[in-house]
Amino acid sequence: MSEPKDYKIAAVDRALALLEALADRPDQGVTSLAKSLGMTKSLVFRLLHTLEERGFVSRDPERAEFALGYRIGVLGERLGKDGALLYAARPVMDALRDQTSENVNLVVREGLKTYVLATRAGRHSIRLFAQAGRNGPLHAGGGSLLLLAYADPSVIDAALSQPLEAFTPYTITDRAKLRQALERIRANGYNIVLNDLDEGAFSVAAPITGADGTIIASISVAGAVARFDEERRESHLKAALDAAAEISERLSIHGPGENGLVKSRA
Repeated sequence: MSEPKDYKIAAVDRALALLEALADRPDQGVTSLAKSLGMTKSLVFRLLHTLEERGFVSRDPERAEFALGYRIGVLGERLGKDGALLYAARPVMDALRDQTSENVNLVVREGLKTYVLATRAGRHSIRLFAQAGRNGPLHAGGGSLLLLAYADPSVIDAALSQPLEAFTPYTITDRAKLRQALERIRANGYNIVLNDLDEGAFSVAAPITGADGTIIASISVAGAVARFDEERRESHLKAALDAAAEISERLSIHGPGENGLVKSRA
């Protein structure tokens, strides 16, 4: 009887073993990984470099330690789109908060409501921010209106056929004016609102696309209107659009290095 053939590719097997080691214990260095896996430091370094280039491993440059990268989450997208989105958005949200010092919100649509998937609290002493896990309306708020604007026409019709609550004196409840606002959002590719959901607050929202190019979420910079001058309006808008494009690129089936431009539903 002939011996069974061994089709295992050693390099792939070692790379997978390395990923499993980082899953079991993140934030390890080359020496620690080499010792636990029984590999040379040179081999571990080359494997880590390759995986980092592809986004499967991330490196902390200050501590020279490694953890699983965002592309692991992309592979699991079919098991849970929200999980993949969170994986891709987490470091971008951190950077956006640090850049603007304002609150950052990641919002998705659930039927005729919105769902706050994640938040980052701003660095100001007086902060206004949504809570992760909270549902909200579709007809008010920077990210909410943006998601409604890019939803299917049937969703828009259903949302606007509901009673439209006025959260502040500035909430748009006139259906014709809301449709005009949605058209303007689609034309601009972003949304900026003042006082419409929380009086005294602003929101600058940009759309995030999934691997198929449809809008799946919004990321927004939000804070007190008192801090929202013309200079911050421009800088926050650019920051939000850049963040949305980066997350979209991370979620793209093409992976890093491809076009991260935002596309809308047809």
